[in-house]
Parts: sequence; C-alpha cells; structure tokens
Amino acid sequence: MRVRRGRAHARSLAPSLARSLAPSLARSLALSLALSLGLLLGLAAAPGLAPPAQAAVGGSFTDNFDRHDGGRWHMADGWTNGGMFNAGWRADHVWHNGGVVGLNLNDSPCPGGCSGRPYASGEYRTNDLYSYGRYEVRMKAASGSGIVTSFFTYTGPSDGQPWDEIDVEILGRNTRQMQTNYFTSGVGGHETVIDLGFDAAASYHDYAIEWWRGGTINWFVDGRLVHQENGSRGPLPTHPQRIMMNLWPGTGVDSWLGPFTYAGQRTATYDWVRYTQY
Repeated sequence: MRVRRGRAHARSLAPSLARSLAPSLARSLALSLALSLGLLLGLAAAPGLAPPAQAAVGGSFTDNFDRHDGGRWHMADGWTNGGMFNAGWRADHVWHNGGVVGLNLNDSPCPGGCSGRPYASGEYRTNDLYSYGRYEVRMKAASGSGIVTSFFTYTGPSDGQPWDEIDVEILGRNTRQMQTNYFTSGVGGHETVIDLGFDAAASYHDYAIEWWRGGTINWFVDGRLVHQENGSRGPLPTHPQRIMMNLWPGTGVDSWLGPFTYAGQRTATYDWVRYTQY
C-alpha cells in the first residue's frame, strides 16, 4: 500500500538486478510511523471491509477483468487512509473497460466528496484473504512526481490480524524502477529498488510475488527473478492477506515520492490478476 510499504532477502543475486535503498534510520522510522498511523486509522474506519468472520481464505484463480466480479472484488469507497495518502477512495474512480481495470486519480468531486482530501482515487481489493502462493499481475503504471501505483497483499486489524504486507510499487517520479517491501506485524523498512530496464508507464508488464511458507519471498518481472527476501532482515509475513491495487498521491513525503502537483487526471491500468495457491 502504499507508504507503508507499504508497499529483501537474498539468495545471492547479481548486483545489477537490485540495489538496496539506503535511507537514514530517521527517515525509515518516520515513514513507518506515518504509514502505520495512516493505514491503521484509515482501514479501521473503512466501512466497506468485511468483518474478520466473513473473510474466507481463497483458492487459486485467474481474473481477466472482463467485468467486475463482486463475489471476488470490491472498490474502496467513502474513506481515506489519511497520513501521507492525500486522496479519498471512491468506487467511481475504479472502472472496467476492454478487459482492463483502471484506477483514476483526479480532483473530482473534492474536497467535499473525497473524505476531506484534495484528491480522489481508486483502490480495488479482494473480499477473501489469500495465503502462501504466487501473486501475479499485468499492469501499466501511472507516471508523475508524487504518486504511487501499487500491487500488493495486505492484512491488519480490520481483518482481526496483525499488519502483514508484501509490496510491488512503481513510484511515478521514476517509472523505470520498482520498489519492493514487506511488513510483518507492522514492522517494515525492507525497501529495495529494482532497475527495470523499461518504462513501466509506457506499456504493460508482468509482475509477480512468490511467497513460500517459512522460506522466502521472491519478486519477478516479466518472468525474471529480480529480488529475494529470506528473513535475514526481519521475520517474513505469515498471515493470509487481501490482494490489493491502488493509485495515490503523497503528501509530506517529498523526499521519497517527489512533490506532487496536480496537472490533470492520472490513470493506472491492470490487465489481469492471477493467484496460484501453494
């Protein structure tokens, strides 16, 4: 998600595949605290989340997004994460057309209809939780300083569980890179930046998270392993999580995302999502 993140472990990977971020301890702690506050307050207030008793653990699926499947997905609506997330979530900012899902970021109808925020955007999330397996998406990111396009897994107090999360994030300030991260019981700070070798906002590409029970988290781009976490930097997530996608502008985190200046609508699109249970 997303900040957080939300949104490495290592088998020895070639240095050219990945480089670790080297933020100061103060910056890392500040981001984690801001994310924690925004997510915990915002998600706790979210009216559209299923209560823990209704959140089943789902099995393998592929969704080509030919239509909205309300049995599998819902749109966040009528609330905001707060903190560094400078947008309110609106269901009408998530759309289906031509076999893709789109998330729009704009200033309509803000601030009155945007939970008090100056911008509105879309977030799409599963109704069920999913455990160990391979999470895949084909997506095209939005570009522009100050924004984040994401594909991630998340659970937390709204599901009656600790905050666990695994992230793929494309920062709009440089869409030739991808940032990975994970949170376990609310502890993040495991960011790694991957040089993609292409512009993620120019065309669709495949991104995957492979989460192994008691073992590793692997990140893939177009079928190529680009990063691995093995728990050496902190325990890995263990709780089933929702599959989520969102697009959002940041505030107060210019050193990370770059400054955001609204210059018209931005859109991120997703061609398909697949989950394979392990």
